[in-house]
Amino acid sequence: MELIEAIKARHSVRKYLDRPIEKAKAAQLRAEIDRVNEESGLNVQLVLNEPKAFSSGLWKYGQFSGVENYFVMAGPKGKESEEKIGYYGEKLVLLAQTIGLNTCWVGLTYKKIPGTFTLRDGDIVHCVIALGYGTMPGVQHPQKPAEYFYESSEGLPPVWFRNGLEAALLAPTAVNQQKFKFILHPGNVVEAKTSFSMAGYTAIDIGIVKLHFEIGAGKENFTWA
Repeated sequence: MELIEAIKARHSVRKYLDRPIEKAKAAQLRAEIDRVNEESGLNVQLVLNEPKAFSSGLWKYGQFSGVENYFVMAGPKGKESEEKIGYYGEKLVLLAQTIGLNTCWVGLTYKKIPGTFTLRDGDIVHCVIALGYGTMPGVQHPQKPAEYFYESSEGLPPVWFRNGLEAALLAPTAVNQQKFKFILHPGNVVEAKTSFSMAGYTAIDIGIVKLHFEIGAGKENFTWA
Protein backbone atom coordinates (compact mmCIF):
# COMPACT_ATOMS: atom_id res chain seq x y z
CA MET A 1 0.00 0.00 0.00
CA GLU A 2 1.36 3.44 -0.99
CA LEU A 3 1.21 6.30 1.52
CA ILE A 4 -1.47 8.17 -0.41
CA GLU A 5 -3.55 4.98 -0.36
CA ALA A 6 -2.96 4.69 3.38
CA ILE A 7 -4.17 8.28 3.82
CA LYS A 8 -7.42 7.44 2.02
CA ALA A 9 -7.90 4.12 3.86
CA ARG A 10 -7.07 5.41 7.37
CA HIS A 11 -9.94 6.23 9.73
CA SER A 12 -9.94 6.59 13.50
CA VAL A 13 -10.82 3.26 15.15
CA ARG A 14 -11.80 2.99 18.82
CA LYS A 15 -12.82 -0.66 19.16
CA TYR A 16 -10.25 -3.44 18.78
CA LEU A 17 -10.19 -7.20 18.51
CA ASP A 18 -8.47 -9.42 21.06
CA ARG A 19 -5.70 -10.18 18.57
CA PRO A 20 -2.01 -9.57 19.33
CA ILE A 21 0.25 -7.69 16.94
CA GLU A 22 2.61 -10.15 15.26
CA LYS A 23 6.32 -9.98 16.11
CA ALA A 24 7.32 -9.08 12.55
CA LYS A 25 4.92 -6.12 12.49
CA ALA A 26 6.02 -4.98 15.94
CA ALA A 27 9.62 -5.07 14.70
CA GLN A 28 8.68 -2.85 11.73
CA LEU A 29 7.02 -0.37 14.03
CA ARG A 30 9.97 -0.29 16.44
CA ALA A 31 12.41 0.23 13.57
CA GLU A 32 10.40 3.22 12.40
CA ILE A 33 10.18 4.55 15.96
CA ASP A 34 13.98 4.43 16.15
CA ARG A 35 14.21 6.47 12.93
CA VAL A 36 11.58 8.92 14.16
CA ASN A 37 13.30 9.49 17.49
CA GLU A 38 16.72 9.93 15.90
CA GLU A 39 15.44 12.44 13.35
CA SER A 40 13.08 14.39 15.60
CA GLY A 41 14.58 14.26 19.08
CA LEU A 42 11.29 12.91 20.44
CA ASN A 43 10.93 9.97 22.80
CA VAL A 44 8.24 7.87 21.14
CA GLN A 45 7.70 4.37 22.55
CA LEU A 46 5.60 1.34 21.65
CA VAL A 47 3.61 -0.39 24.40
CA LEU A 48 2.16 -3.82 23.63
CA ASN A 49 -0.26 -6.09 25.49
CA GLU A 50 -1.08 -3.50 28.16
CA PRO A 51 -4.83 -3.17 28.84
CA LYS A 52 -4.82 -0.85 31.85
CA ALA A 53 -4.41 2.51 30.11
CA PHE A 54 -7.90 2.22 28.65
CA SER A 55 -9.56 0.27 31.46
CA SER A 56 -10.47 3.22 33.71
CA GLY A 57 -13.63 5.31 33.50
CA LEU A 58 -11.97 7.71 31.08
CA TRP A 59 -12.29 5.30 28.18
CA LYS A 60 -16.08 5.52 28.29
CA TYR A 61 -15.98 9.14 27.12
CA GLY A 62 -14.03 8.19 24.01
CA GLN A 63 -15.96 4.91 23.54
CA PHE A 64 -12.76 2.84 23.40
CA SER A 65 -12.72 -0.92 23.89
CA GLY A 66 -10.14 -3.64 23.49
CA VAL A 67 -7.15 -1.27 23.41
CA GLU A 68 -4.03 -3.11 24.57
CA ASN A 69 -1.41 -1.57 22.27
CA TYR A 70 -0.44 2.06 21.80
CA PHE A 71 2.31 4.49 20.90
CA VAL A 72 3.37 6.79 23.73
CA MET A 73 4.06 10.17 22.12
CA ALA A 74 6.55 11.74 24.50
CA GLY A 75 9.04 14.56 24.11
CA PRO A 76 9.97 18.02 25.39
CA LYS A 77 7.35 20.62 26.21
CA GLY A 78 6.46 23.37 23.76
CA LYS A 79 4.77 24.06 20.43
CA GLU A 80 7.75 22.92 18.38
CA SER A 81 7.65 19.50 20.00
CA GLU A 82 3.87 19.35 19.65
CA GLU A 83 4.11 19.90 15.90
CA LYS A 84 6.78 17.19 15.70
CA ILE A 85 4.52 14.86 17.70
CA GLY A 86 1.83 15.34 15.06
CA TYR A 87 4.12 15.04 12.06
CA TYR A 88 6.12 12.02 13.18
CA GLY A 89 3.22 10.36 14.97
CA GLU A 90 1.25 10.41 11.74
CA LYS A 91 4.21 8.75 10.01
CA LEU A 92 3.71 5.87 12.44
CA VAL A 93 -0.06 5.91 11.88
CA LEU A 94 0.38 5.60 8.11
CA LEU A 95 2.98 2.86 8.48
CA ALA A 96 0.55 0.97 10.72
CA GLN A 97 -2.15 1.37 8.07
CA THR A 98 0.12 -0.01 5.35
CA ILE A 99 0.77 -3.20 7.36
CA GLY A 100 -2.88 -3.82 8.14
CA LEU A 101 -3.29 -2.17 11.55
CA ASN A 102 -5.76 0.46 12.73
CA THR A 103 -5.11 3.48 14.93
CA CYS A 104 -6.64 6.40 16.77
CA TRP A 105 -5.03 9.55 18.17
CA VAL A 106 -5.98 9.95 21.85
CA GLY A 107 -5.51 13.19 23.78
CA LEU A 108 -7.24 12.71 27.12
CA THR A 109 -9.19 9.47 27.50
CA TYR A 110 -6.40 7.22 28.71
CA LYS A 111 -4.44 6.61 31.91
CA LYS A 112 -0.66 6.74 32.21
CA ILE A 113 0.49 3.39 33.59
CA PRO A 114 3.76 3.50 35.59
CA GLY A 115 6.48 1.22 34.32
CA THR A 116 5.15 0.93 30.77
CA PHE A 117 7.35 3.72 29.38
CA THR A 118 10.26 5.91 30.45
CA LEU A 119 10.69 9.67 30.25
CA ARG A 120 13.88 11.68 29.95
CA ASP A 121 14.40 14.82 32.02
CA GLY A 122 12.14 17.49 30.55
CA ASP A 123 9.88 15.06 28.67
CA ILE A 124 6.11 14.91 28.96
CA VAL A 125 3.55 12.58 27.40
CA HIS A 126 1.70 14.73 24.87
CA CYS A 127 -0.77 12.04 23.83
CA VAL A 128 -0.96 8.38 22.82
CA ILE A 129 -2.06 6.58 19.65
CA ALA A 130 -4.21 3.47 20.06
CA LEU A 131 -3.08 0.61 17.83
CA GLY A 132 -4.26 -2.83 16.80
CA TYR A 133 -6.77 -4.74 14.72
CA GLY A 134 -10.03 -2.84 14.67
CA THR A 135 -13.41 -4.51 14.84
CA MET A 136 -14.33 -2.22 11.94
CA PRO A 137 -12.19 -0.07 9.60
CA GLY A 138 -13.79 3.19 10.74
CA VAL A 139 -15.65 5.83 8.72
CA GLN A 140 -14.79 9.18 7.17
CA HIS A 141 -16.04 12.25 9.05
CA PRO A 142 -17.98 14.93 7.14
CA GLN A 143 -15.80 17.66 5.66
CA LYS A 144 -16.23 21.30 4.78
CA PRO A 145 -15.54 22.26 1.15
CA ALA A 146 -11.86 22.68 0.24
CA GLU A 147 -12.20 26.43 -0.33
CA TYR A 148 -12.51 26.94 3.45
CA PHE A 149 -8.94 25.72 3.91
CA TYR A 150 -6.75 27.70 1.53
CA GLU A 151 -5.82 31.10 0.18
CA SER A 152 -3.90 31.72 -3.02
CA SER A 153 -2.34 34.83 -4.54
CA GLU A 154 -2.01 32.90 -7.80
CA GLY A 155 -5.71 32.45 -8.56
CA LEU A 156 -6.72 28.81 -8.94
CA PRO A 157 -3.96 26.79 -7.20
CA PRO A 158 -1.91 24.33 -9.28
CA VAL A 159 -2.72 20.63 -9.32
CA TRP A 160 0.03 19.72 -6.85
CA PHE A 161 -1.41 22.18 -4.29
CA ARG A 162 -4.93 20.87 -4.73
CA ASN A 163 -3.65 17.30 -4.33
CA GLY A 164 -1.88 18.32 -1.12
CA LEU A 165 -5.00 20.00 0.21
CA GLU A 166 -7.11 16.94 -0.60
CA ALA A 167 -4.71 14.76 1.41
CA ALA A 168 -4.66 17.28 4.28
CA LEU A 169 -8.46 17.23 4.51
CA LEU A 170 -8.27 13.50 5.22
CA ALA A 171 -5.95 14.05 8.20
CA PRO A 172 -7.20 13.32 11.73
CA THR A 173 -7.55 16.40 13.94
CA ALA A 174 -8.72 16.77 17.55
CA VAL A 175 -12.53 16.41 17.71
CA ASN A 176 -12.44 16.73 13.90
CA GLN A 177 -11.91 20.47 14.34
CA GLN A 178 -9.83 21.08 11.18
CA LYS A 179 -8.55 24.45 12.45
CA PHE A 180 -6.00 24.91 9.68
CA LYS A 181 -5.44 26.78 6.45
CA PHE A 182 -2.80 26.57 3.71
CA ILE A 183 -1.70 29.77 1.98
CA LEU A 184 0.03 29.62 -1.42
CA HIS A 185 2.57 32.42 -1.85
CA PRO A 186 4.50 33.31 -5.02
CA GLY A 187 7.37 30.98 -5.86
CA ASN A 188 5.50 27.84 -4.71
CA VAL A 189 5.94 28.76 -1.05
CA VAL A 190 3.25 27.30 1.21
CA GLU A 191 2.35 28.61 4.65
CA ALA A 192 0.42 26.43 7.11
CA LYS A 193 -1.60 28.32 9.70
CA THR A 194 -3.84 27.35 12.61
CA SER A 195 -6.74 29.23 14.15
CA PHE A 196 -7.94 29.37 17.75
CA SER A 197 -9.57 26.26 19.18
CA MET A 198 -11.27 25.70 22.52
CA ALA A 199 -10.25 22.03 22.25
CA GLY A 200 -6.55 22.82 21.88
CA TYR A 201 -4.13 20.42 20.20
CA THR A 202 -3.78 22.70 17.16
CA ALA A 203 0.03 22.41 17.11
CA ILE A 204 -0.22 18.61 16.99
CA ASP A 205 -2.95 18.89 14.37
CA ILE A 206 -0.85 21.11 12.10
CA GLY A 207 2.00 18.61 12.24
CA ILE A 208 -0.38 15.87 11.10
CA VAL A 209 -1.92 17.88 8.27
CA LYS A 210 1.49 19.13 7.05
CA LEU A 211 2.65 15.53 6.61
CA HIS A 212 -0.51 14.71 4.66
CA PHE A 213 -0.04 17.82 2.51
CA GLU A 214 3.57 16.86 1.74
CA ILE A 215 2.55 13.35 0.70
CA GLY A 216 -0.30 14.58 -1.50
CA ALA A 217 1.53 17.54 -3.06
CA GLY A 218 5.01 16.04 -3.38
CA LYS A 219 7.77 17.73 -1.34
CA GLU A 220 9.67 18.49 -4.55
CA ASN A 221 6.93 20.90 -5.72
CA PHE A 222 7.06 23.49 -2.94
CA THR A 223 8.86 24.84 0.12
CA TRP A 224 7.34 25.62 3.51
CA ALA A 225 7.21 29.28 4.54
